[in-house]
Amino acid sequence: MDDKDETLLNGSGDIQNSAERKSSRTCLLDSGEDFEMLEDGDDEMGDLPPLEDTSNAKEQSRANTEAAVDPSPSPPQEEWLDVLGNGQVRKKVLDAGAGPDSKPQRGQIVTINLKTTLTDGTTADEESNLSFTLGDGDVIQALDLTVQLMEMGENALVEAAAKYAYGALVSSTPSVPPNADLILEVQLLSATDAPDLELLPPVERISLASRKRERGNVHYQRGDYAFAVNSYGIALQITEASSRVDISPQEEDELLDVKVKCLNNMAAAQLKLDHYDAALRSCVSVLAHQPDNIKALFRQGKVLALRGEYADAIKILKRALKLEPSNKTIHAELSKLVKKHSEQKGAEQAMYKKMLGNPPDSTGQKPRGKSSWSLSWKWLFGATAVAIGGVALSVVIAARN
Repeated sequence: MDDKDETLLNGSGDIQNSAERKSSRTCLLDSGEDFEMLEDGDDEMGDLPPLEDTSNAKEQSRANTEAAVDPSPSPPQEEWLDVLGNGQVRKKVLDAGAGPDSKPQRGQIVTINLKTTLTDGTTADEESNLSFTLGDGDVIQALDLTVQLMEMGENALVEAAAKYAYGALVSSTPSVPPNADLILEVQLLSATDAPDLELLPPVERISLASRKRERGNVHYQRGDYAFAVNSYGIALQITEASSRVDISPQEEDELLDVKVKCLNNMAAAQLKLDHYDAALRSCVSVLAHQPDNIKALFRQGKVLALRGEYADAIKILKRALKLEPSNKTIHAELSKLVKKHSEQKGAEQAMYKKMLGNPPDSTGQKPRGKSSWSLSWKWLFGATAVAIGGVALSVVIAARN
């Protein structure tokens, strides 16, 4: 994907002066643009002078009306469309297109001319015949959103806040500083249906899937994890699509490599979104193809740990560490989990004792057990002595008799 596709406009909103606001109050309201309602006293209508001759009221009225009417029609007021309703992305038509029926559809490949300007007037980039898939997140959000609203051949101006452009990141192509609002001048040239994936040559499929994955990486770096998951999902669909053209074993391996990378990166984004079940499924899918994939094992262990399944997480991380003993990240995570698992076991034992009414611990029972045995032996020895004494006494008595 070409990162040049992205440029935006600062939504300053102060495009019109006060006189223009008054004359375009109705069109602003119709377009949904945020603006301050004018007070009734702002209409600048002074007191009318008194009529000197009431008998000529009709003639005077006709003269006033003719003087007030401008025979030349007023030019149409330019309207800003608040695309999201929050003033962050706005669009204004500069040159109308071929009509509403010519608007492109999501999933089509559109081609545009694009000029990106900073709010201070600095031109960041100009690009002709830029192509991307509409709605796939291949370009900055402001551009993706507004092109869907354009007619074929239309030339439009787009104002976009930094949030819908490059955000806090620095862009080198085009050259955009962090947190910069942008102004985009866009001309929609064409829109065509996306190619049939089943008929797409393997080399082109691999290239297309890789571009979608790279775009997902851009979203991930920006912290737009939901958009990252979307881009990775599109890339996966491309790699998993059936093919009606011949594909070599080497090309199959390349597609599988892109697929595994997408699943691994998707798991990382899903972890950021706290979608643990989805992240676990992504890791399992990777391991189904590559059982010894270190990244998948590590992330699977993290998911299990976040779900409180420490014993299983430790088992997975030990396996990963065995494959890569020098990995410090796995070492640190494993040590942390062993400590947490020990704390968890201690907490569980305390809970069980509380549930059982806090019975005496086993160390106090063992001495009592020894005392009982000691007492039994004493009784046994005593009884034996008594028996022997009784027998001896009987013998003595018998001898005397």
